[in-house]
Amino acid sequence: MSDQTPAPRRALDVVNGGDLLVALMEALGVDTAFGVVSVHNMPLVDAISERLRFVPVRHEAAAVNAADAYGRVRGTVGIALTSTGTGAGNAAGSLIEALATGSRVLHVTGQIESRYLGQGRGFIHETKDQAGMLAAVSKAAYTVEDVAGAPELLARAAREAATAPYGPVSVEWPIDLQYQRHEIPALDVAPRPEAALPSASALDEAAALIAAAERPLLWVGGGALDARDEVLELLTRTRAGLLTSNSGRGVVGEGHGACIGNFAMNPAVAPVRERADLLVSIGTHFRSNETGDYALELPAAHVQIDLDPAAIGRVYAASAGLAGDAAAVLRALLDRLPERTATDGTWLTEIAAARRGARQGLRASIGWQAEICDAVRSAFPRTAVLARDVTIPSSMWGNRLLAVEDPSVNVFPRGGGIGQGLAMGIGGALARPDVPSLILAGDGGFAVHLGELGTLAQENPWAVVLLFNDGGYGVLRNTQDGFVGRRSGVDLATPDFGLLSQAYGLPYWKVKSVDEIEGALAAALSVRGAVFVEVDVDALGPIPKPFTPPVSIPGVD
Repeated sequence: MSDQTPAPRRALDVVNGGDLLVALMEALGVDTAFGVVSVHNMPLVDAISERLRFVPVRHEAAAVNAADAYGRVRGTVGIALTSTGTGAGNAAGSLIEALATGSRVLHVTGQIESRYLGQGRGFIHETKDQAGMLAAVSKAAYTVEDVAGAPELLARAAREAATAPYGPVSVEWPIDLQYQRHEIPALDVAPRPEAALPSASALDEAAALIAAAERPLLWVGGGALDARDEVLELLTRTRAGLLTSNSGRGVVGEGHGACIGNFAMNPAVAPVRERADLLVSIGTHFRSNETGDYALELPAAHVQIDLDPAAIGRVYAASAGLAGDAAAVLRALLDRLPERTATDGTWLTEIAAARRGARQGLRASIGWQAEICDAVRSAFPRTAVLARDVTIPSSMWGNRLLAVEDPSVNVFPRGGGIGQGLAMGIGGALARPDVPSLILAGDGGFAVHLGELGTLAQENPWAVVLLFNDGGYGVLRNTQDGFVGRRSGVDLATPDFGLLSQAYGLPYWKVKSVDEIEGALAAALSVRGAVFVEVDVDALGPIPKPFTPPVSIPGVD
């Protein structure tokens, strides 16, 4: 080729769909996307890699989990990219998690060429009704139908993900349309206005109930995350006790003396639940695992605040139901309340006793794991992301005793599915790179997405994997031992995690006694990168009370 011969035009030289997606991310203030590259999303991956940051995870489910956690920690929309058909299907489970949690995720997936859509020819990566599949596991799902409409459709999807009630929004994008030339207009990604306030009479009725209560309890969930100041002011002015769901942890810092926390079902809390004369619930849906399959007894007088009108009275009857944004509704209620309500003078003493008793009882039941919890809390700063998979340490103490002061660090699979913690930890760590992140997992769940160790090693965030190895699914093993009398499917072959860490070039420590945990964590944190700490559960021995999940088994008392 002579010097005068023009270089051949390359497929991605034109301003294409990838450039549009980059512009959308810039409008959202998001600089990182997670995904798996494919022939059906290559223009998108290319543009993000060139101008922002693309994190190549090993499985599409991990892309959504990482984007989910990234958005939770940053308070923004998280971006996940997947391929068509099987790739989009792989993401479905993690989209269910994001939907259950109410996470701000924009999931962009490829699609086959638009001229073949719906014909069922068996085009590579084609699947039947991909849009319908995505709609079933997303807050909303859209299809890019032409280049001219792509900018507004993507902006609409981003707005919808970022508008309460939050949730994942999926967009499928035919590959031929991705490659075409695009114009990049200004993109309106601002969330839409909040829901209207309840009527003045409904607010007056609820305020009167709150003002008259002598022994009030608050219960806050994930719907209160954007109302931290208002919740704290209500707690202070009513001198109430505070229960939380797992999702509501950190709305009020768990060091607060009135914060009982995620202990509603604990026996030590029963006296205050029984004595309380009012419950004010804020953005919680009273999940089955947090209410004993809805059998937990709560005060009959109940003021319920929720953005979703259908949630009012759905689980527990509401004396006064207020549908609306939590912060706005609480502000309207606070404007109607006296500076101090009529609280019983001994109520906060009773709350303190319940708070103390619940924690002491749990510590006694977990034995040596209480020392692990203390060591973790001492080693990590309060701003550190605490990413936890569904495993015995997380379910017993990570979700309760491992104190949370800010809800943005409280990262875990709220839908209850195992195996998502590693990818969530990676996303959370990349969202907050200047402090170390914890990834708390068990060997059973870790094996679900073991390949993401490659992502961890490649991206090398400041993150400590703290893995409890008991050789299988410990929660289900305990359940079978306690209620079935035989084991099936719970004892698993596990790798040598030291050799596995070595293969990925990750520093590794193994803990066989509680005396070793503080030194191992200190050494791990000093690396300021990705490291692996394994806790040998068998070496440390059984805990006083084996953990079983709070689910009903027919025929068992």
